[in-house]
Amino acid sequence: MRFQRSTGVLLHISSLASYGGIGDLGPAAHQFLDFLAAARQHIWQVLPLCPTGYGSSPYAGSSAFAGNPFLISLEYLSDWGWIAGERIANLPGRSGNVNFDEVEKRKLPLLREAAQNFLDRAAHDPALQGQWQRFQAFCTQEASWLDDYVHYAVFRSHFNTGAWTVWPDLIRRRDPAALAEATAQFASELAVEQVLQFAFEEQWRLLRNAAAKRKIRILGDIAIFVSMDSADVWANPHLFELDADLQPIHVAGVPPDYFSPTGQRWGNPVYRWDVLAESGYGWWVQRIRRSCMQYDIVRLDHFRGFEAYWSIPAKEETAINGEWVKAPGKQLFDRLEEVLGPLPLVAEDLGVITPEVDALRLGKGMPCMRVLQFGFSNVESHNHLPHQFVPSTVSYTGTHDNDTTLGWWRTSPATERAAVETYVGPVSDNPVWPLIRASSASAAELALVPAQDLLTLGSEARMNTPAVASGNWSWRAPENSFTLELARRLAAIVEVTDRDNDPLPTPVPSTSTS
Repeated sequence: MRFQRSTGVLLHISSLASYGGIGDLGPAAHQFLDFLAAARQHIWQVLPLCPTGYGSSPYAGSSAFAGNPFLISLEYLSDWGWIAGERIANLPGRSGNVNFDEVEKRKLPLLREAAQNFLDRAAHDPALQGQWQRFQAFCTQEASWLDDYVHYAVFRSHFNTGAWTVWPDLIRRRDPAALAEATAQFASELAVEQVLQFAFEEQWRLLRNAAAKRKIRILGDIAIFVSMDSADVWANPHLFELDADLQPIHVAGVPPDYFSPTGQRWGNPVYRWDVLAESGYGWWVQRIRRSCMQYDIVRLDHFRGFEAYWSIPAKEETAINGEWVKAPGKQLFDRLEEVLGPLPLVAEDLGVITPEVDALRLGKGMPCMRVLQFGFSNVESHNHLPHQFVPSTVSYTGTHDNDTTLGWWRTSPATERAAVETYVGPVSDNPVWPLIRASSASAAELALVPAQDLLTLGSEARMNTPAVASGNWSWRAPENSFTLELARRLAAIVEVTDRDNDPLPTPVPSTSTS
């Protein structure tokens, strides 16, 4: 699929300066849309919106389909009449990085309180009748994933064991009688989790429609693998390489590379692609269908894993002793297109890329990714420099896995810094905006910039350090960062590089269809 020539910003929802200690889908998100519109930006890229698990990583979610309740705006719930304003008055403010433990301790109980209030009142309160009807429709239309997710969420809280693999045996094995008994026992808690997913859906739809009115498309992100500790694996163990005790046989990762000399052992169970093929890849059809309902454009993280993936024996502590195993590749994407039609997909094709991976991407017409920070180390890396870009490219100064451009510059060797100045001219010890301009001036259809680079921030604002288990994902933009002056500076680049010709995205319906 071809995308109109445009520019945009990479900023995860949690990184907004929202009220409540974490970025959310409320006023700050809508204000950021105003900034993007003033800056003549037409893409907002976000990271996966799923509930986060270990390490608070959006790439280690507890569901491939659900939304993260932490991102629900309590301010909007108060406006809707679900919770009194004084109940949320003492939450943390809009400044400082995210403290995920505090958010779980202080915000999550208030979200559940608001959800219970909605359940207690909605059926007989005229002011809530529209939402009540949409809630009932949502529960019906999304039942294929919602029912499993809310059971998982409630059981995970109730058993407090850290993972579903050590729940009581009948529950972890999904014995029908045990599940029926638990459903009756936890009926009220299950309903609250349903309401939280509905509230997320409502607020996300409002944001999507606000974006569409401003001619801004949302570029979303989905991880190829799912977490072992997730509703997806618990509900569908037959789709993954698990042994008779429901423990992983092989796990996913990547071999030693630029980021880690021992590779990365992600720990995600790998798919039983033969079983998925027998069902016509039904689970993947459902997943991509929902992603295309949530986003205007979908980035496939670790695209090379669709051609071949690094499979590591689960007993190994590092990723060194893995092997490449073929994945279905073209067969899978042919099936997705057969069922869903043309798909707005972008391939994250960084890392070890083979001719077979390139052939798969090109055969399906997906844009590639290029990262300017990678382009200056040697001649072999020059495919990441703008003069080599083709239109079917998404260009970045850096991604969520890189240091900020200023932080990268400050730690780069002298030869690399000299190459930057040879390419863009003298930078006065700050190459950020020269590289932003170089990216925008390239032939790439999409030129995206992390918000940290727009704000010229250093390593203190880094979002994630791959292969480092803790201390990631917590950065938030300082309040009032996205100024009119900054918008005008971006808009001037858009004007001179001809990146302001996108059509209006399609407004989002009130509920999605799975």
